[in-house]
Amino acid sequence: MSRHSTSPEASLRHVQRPAGSLGLIRQVLADGGPGFCQFAINNACNAGCDFCSFNLDILPRKDWSFAPLEKSIAAIDILLGHGVRYLVLTGGEPMLHPDLYGIIGHAAGRGMAVILVTNGSRLTEDGIRTLKESGVSSVIISIDAASAAKHEENRKLPNVCERIKKANALLKAHRIQCTASVTMSRLIDDYGALPPFLKSLGFDSVTFSYPLTTLRSSFLGHADSPLVSYDPEELHRTFDEVKKLKRRIHVVNPTASIEEMQRFLRKEPQRFPCLGGFKYFYLDWNFLLWRCHFWETPICSIFDFDDSRRIRDGCTRCMIDCYRDASVMQHVGVAVADATMHLRKGRAGAAVKALFNREVLDSLKSVVEGKAWINRI
Repeated sequence: MSRHSTSPEASLRHVQRPAGSLGLIRQVLADGGPGFCQFAINNACNAGCDFCSFNLDILPRKDWSFAPLEKSIAAIDILLGHGVRYLVLTGGEPMLHPDLYGIIGHAAGRGMAVILVTNGSRLTEDGIRTLKESGVSSVIISIDAASAAKHEENRKLPNVCERIKKANALLKAHRIQCTASVTMSRLIDDYGALPPFLKSLGFDSVTFSYPLTTLRSSFLGHADSPLVSYDPEELHRTFDEVKKLKRRIHVVNPTASIEEMQRFLRKEPQRFPCLGGFKYFYLDWNFLLWRCHFWETPICSIFDFDDSRRIRDGCTRCMIDCYRDASVMQHVGVAVADATMHLRKGRAGAAVKALFNREVLDSLKSVVEGKAWINRI
């Protein structure tokens, strides 16, 4: 039997722990710190969300595709070799993947922090225990509204909120961080009602997904739906509502990033270039590597990836939260790496310019704002 088919418990016996603070400092000085990859391990989904094209009614079972375990393991090793330390497993619904725990176990065993994004419908007591044994560090559960009735009607998953509530209690018992992921949509007519509803389900933190009506990559987490169609001024006001919630529940999206998105809507110059293609990547079930969900063409097959294919061009074309929010927080790390590079080449003035500016200060504030949540990952 291949070593890759061992149980999660066996995988944990070979865990390679991260290098710790010293290793992190070295990585920041070298190239700005650890990267992440969103790995969509399948396109299959058991939900019917109106604002998503993974929707079971749109993508039938005959078109479902699952990333094979052996290739997934090889891809993870390549990502690790290029500085990716955070692996976000998504889909579709990744808990439909027959080799989910093997994928988690291998990545965690190599020292990656593994984050699972799920609709929560398949979170059982045994499943959560196996997630813990496999080495998952954090779980993100999708929530669409401020009431169970509206959420379940959109998801077409009856009684899923009760399952999520029970799952949250079990996840906390296993010391696995769990965060609600809420898509900004017209299903939420009162953002003030969100914190009590989320807390009733057992959440103490929330990250907001910015509405998407179209994407150009293979990722299907979008739809031309009236639920996520806003005019810029209307969406600008909705971002203001999200900022107000920071006084009532921990909102993972940095304030500086939300304000960057408001500048995006006003067509004003952006202050924080996206690091997609440089520090962050999207890997699909066909093992095509993309700079992000939005881009039209993949970088290459993951098996052809090398450092020469990295992209750093200051892109600000989209407002996809997982890339833009992270870019704001990691801006300070990349600035440190840039300054270090300038100093090595004797360019002291350029080093000072790279480090001492308003963007670096606001990035540092964003890290402090999210430090407790980041530490729990």
